[in-house]
Amino acid sequence: MALSSGGSSGSSSLLSNSGFSEDLLAVMDQKKRKRMLSNRESAKRSRMRKHKHLNDLMAEISQLKEKNSQIRTSLNLYTQNNLVLETQNSVLRTQVVELTSWLSSLNGILQCMNLNCSSVNPQMMASELLLINPWSPFLMNQPTMASPDMLNSVLQDDFFSFSNEGI
Repeated sequence: MALSSGGSSGSSSLLSNSGFSEDLLAVMDQKKRKRMLSNRESAKRSRMRKHKHLNDLMAEISQLKEKNSQIRTSLNLYTQNNLVLETQNSVLRTQVVELTSWLSSLNGILQCMNLNCSSVNPQMMASELLLINPWSPFLMNQPTMASPDMLNSVLQDDFFSFSNEGI
Protein backbone atom coordinates (compact mmCIF):
# COMPACT_ATOMS: atom_id res chain seq x y z
CA MET A 1 0.00 0.00 0.00
CA ALA A 2 2.90 2.13 0.42
CA LEU A 3 3.39 1.90 -3.22
CA SER A 4 -0.12 2.73 -3.91
CA SER A 5 -0.03 5.64 -1.55
CA GLY A 6 3.23 6.80 -3.08
CA GLY A 7 1.83 6.33 -6.49
CA SER A 8 -1.26 8.18 -5.66
CA SER A 9 0.70 10.99 -4.09
CA GLY A 10 2.82 11.23 -7.26
CA SER A 11 -0.19 11.38 -9.48
CA SER A 12 -1.84 13.95 -7.25
CA SER A 13 1.32 16.04 -7.46
CA LEU A 14 1.20 15.70 -11.23
CA LEU A 15 -2.40 16.78 -11.14
CA SER A 16 -1.52 19.68 -8.96
CA ASN A 17 1.47 20.48 -11.20
CA SER A 18 -0.69 20.39 -14.28
CA GLY A 19 -3.20 22.67 -12.51
CA PHE A 20 -0.34 24.96 -11.60
CA SER A 21 0.94 24.99 -15.15
CA GLU A 22 -2.57 25.67 -16.46
CA ASP A 23 -2.87 28.54 -14.01
CA LEU A 24 0.60 29.70 -15.02
CA LEU A 25 -0.31 29.49 -18.69
CA ALA A 26 -3.51 31.41 -18.05
CA VAL A 27 -1.62 34.12 -16.14
CA MET A 28 1.07 34.28 -18.82
CA ASP A 29 -1.59 34.37 -21.52
CA GLN A 30 -3.38 37.18 -19.70
CA LYS A 31 -0.10 39.12 -19.30
CA LYS A 32 0.66 38.58 -22.98
CA ARG A 33 -2.79 39.90 -23.93
CA LYS A 34 -2.31 42.91 -21.65
CA ARG A 35 1.09 43.59 -23.18
CA MET A 36 -0.31 43.29 -26.71
CA LEU A 37 -3.17 45.63 -25.81
CA SER A 38 -0.72 48.06 -24.21
CA ASN A 39 1.52 47.91 -27.30
CA ARG A 40 -1.47 48.54 -29.58
CA GLU A 41 -2.52 51.53 -27.52
CA SER A 42 1.05 52.82 -27.44
CA ALA A 43 1.34 52.41 -31.22
CA LYS A 44 -2.01 54.16 -31.64
CA ARG A 45 -0.82 57.06 -29.45
CA SER A 46 2.41 57.21 -31.44
CA ARG A 47 0.49 57.34 -34.73
CA MET A 48 -1.76 60.06 -33.27
CA ARG A 49 1.32 62.09 -32.20
CA LYS A 50 2.86 61.68 -35.66
CA HIS A 51 -0.42 62.66 -37.30
CA LYS A 52 -0.73 65.73 -35.05
CA HIS A 53 2.90 66.66 -35.73
CA LEU A 54 2.29 66.32 -39.48
CA ASN A 55 -0.83 68.51 -39.24
CA ASP A 56 1.13 71.09 -37.23
CA LEU A 57 3.88 71.10 -39.87
CA MET A 58 1.32 71.50 -42.67
CA ALA A 59 -0.27 74.44 -40.81
CA GLU A 60 3.18 75.99 -40.32
CA ILE A 61 3.92 75.57 -44.05
CA SER A 62 0.66 77.32 -44.87
CA GLN A 63 1.47 80.19 -42.49
CA LEU A 64 4.99 80.54 -43.90
CA LYS A 65 3.67 80.59 -47.47
CA GLU A 66 1.19 83.33 -46.50
CA LYS A 67 3.95 85.32 -44.78
CA ASN A 68 6.23 84.83 -47.80
CA SER A 69 3.48 86.13 -50.08
CA GLN A 70 3.00 89.21 -47.88
CA ILE A 71 6.75 89.87 -47.86
CA ARG A 72 6.91 89.60 -51.66
CA THR A 73 3.99 92.00 -52.00
CA SER A 74 5.69 94.46 -49.65
CA LEU A 75 8.96 94.09 -51.54
CA ASN A 76 7.23 94.82 -54.85
CA LEU A 77 5.60 97.92 -53.37
CA TYR A 78 8.92 99.12 -51.95
CA THR A 79 10.60 98.50 -55.30
CA GLN A 80 7.93 100.49 -57.14
CA ASN A 81 8.16 103.32 -54.61
CA ASN A 82 11.93 103.27 -54.93
CA LEU A 83 11.69 103.62 -58.72
CA VAL A 84 9.29 106.55 -58.34
CA LEU A 85 11.63 108.21 -55.85
CA GLU A 86 14.66 107.63 -58.08
CA THR A 87 12.79 109.22 -60.99
CA GLN A 88 11.81 112.19 -58.84
CA ASN A 89 15.40 112.53 -57.60
CA SER A 90 16.65 112.50 -61.18
CA VAL A 91 14.20 115.25 -62.11
CA LEU A 92 15.24 117.27 -59.07
CA ARG A 93 18.94 116.84 -59.89
CA THR A 94 18.29 118.04 -63.43
CA GLN A 95 16.42 121.04 -62.06
CA VAL A 96 19.33 121.77 -59.70
CA VAL A 97 21.73 121.78 -62.66
CA GLU A 98 19.41 124.05 -64.66
CA LEU A 99 18.85 126.43 -61.76
CA THR A 100 22.57 126.51 -60.98
CA SER A 101 23.29 127.42 -64.59
CA TRP A 102 20.57 130.07 -64.50
CA LEU A 103 21.96 131.49 -61.25
CA SER A 104 25.42 131.59 -62.76
CA SER A 105 24.07 133.49 -65.76
CA LEU A 106 22.25 135.94 -63.52
CA ASN A 107 25.37 136.44 -61.40
CA GLY A 108 27.32 137.14 -64.59
CA ILE A 109 24.76 139.72 -65.63
CA LEU A 110 24.86 141.37 -62.21
CA GLN A 111 28.64 141.31 -62.19
CA CYS A 112 28.79 142.93 -65.59
CA MET A 113 26.27 145.55 -64.52
CA ASN A 114 28.31 146.29 -61.40
CA LEU A 115 31.67 146.46 -63.25
CA ASN A 116 31.23 149.86 -64.75
CA CYS A 117 29.09 148.80 -67.68
CA SER A 118 27.16 152.04 -67.51
CA SER A 119 28.11 152.91 -71.09
CA VAL A 120 26.38 149.76 -72.37
CA ASN A 121 22.64 149.45 -72.28
CA PRO A 122 21.87 146.76 -69.59
CA GLN A 123 18.98 145.35 -71.59
CA MET A 124 21.19 144.92 -74.62
CA MET A 125 23.83 143.21 -72.44
CA ALA A 126 21.22 140.84 -71.06
CA SER A 127 19.98 139.97 -74.55
CA GLU A 128 23.57 139.28 -75.68
CA LEU A 129 24.10 136.94 -72.71
CA LEU A 130 20.88 135.15 -73.55
CA LEU A 131 22.09 134.58 -77.09
CA ILE A 132 25.18 132.89 -75.66
CA ASN A 133 22.92 130.50 -73.71
CA PRO A 134 19.91 129.80 -75.98
CA TRP A 135 18.42 127.30 -73.49
CA SER A 136 18.19 129.92 -70.81
CA PRO A 137 14.89 129.97 -68.89
CA PHE A 138 14.45 133.58 -70.02
CA LEU A 139 13.93 132.42 -73.57
CA MET A 140 11.78 129.42 -72.80
CA ASN A 141 8.56 131.39 -72.30
CA GLN A 142 9.12 134.02 -75.00
CA PRO A 143 6.57 134.06 -77.83
CA THR A 144 7.83 133.52 -81.35
CA MET A 145 7.18 136.55 -83.52
CA ALA A 146 7.24 135.08 -86.99
CA SER A 147 4.62 134.65 -89.64
CA PRO A 148 3.79 131.14 -90.85
CA ASP A 149 4.98 132.09 -94.36
CA MET A 150 8.38 133.05 -93.02
CA LEU A 151 8.73 129.76 -91.14
CA ASN A 152 7.69 127.76 -94.22
CA SER A 153 10.25 129.51 -96.40
CA VAL A 154 13.00 128.91 -93.83
CA LEU A 155 12.08 125.25 -93.54
CA GLN A 156 11.99 124.81 -97.33
CA ASP A 157 15.35 126.54 -97.73
CA ASP A 158 16.87 124.28 -95.08
CA PHE A 159 15.33 121.19 -96.68
CA PHE A 160 16.61 122.04 -100.14
CA SER A 161 20.05 122.98 -98.91
CA PHE A 162 20.26 119.75 -96.96
CA SER A 163 19.07 117.61 -99.86
CA ASN A 164 21.46 119.36 -102.26
CA GLU A 165 24.42 118.71 -99.98
CA GLY A 166 23.91 114.97 -100.33
CA ILE A 167 24.15 115.18 -104.14
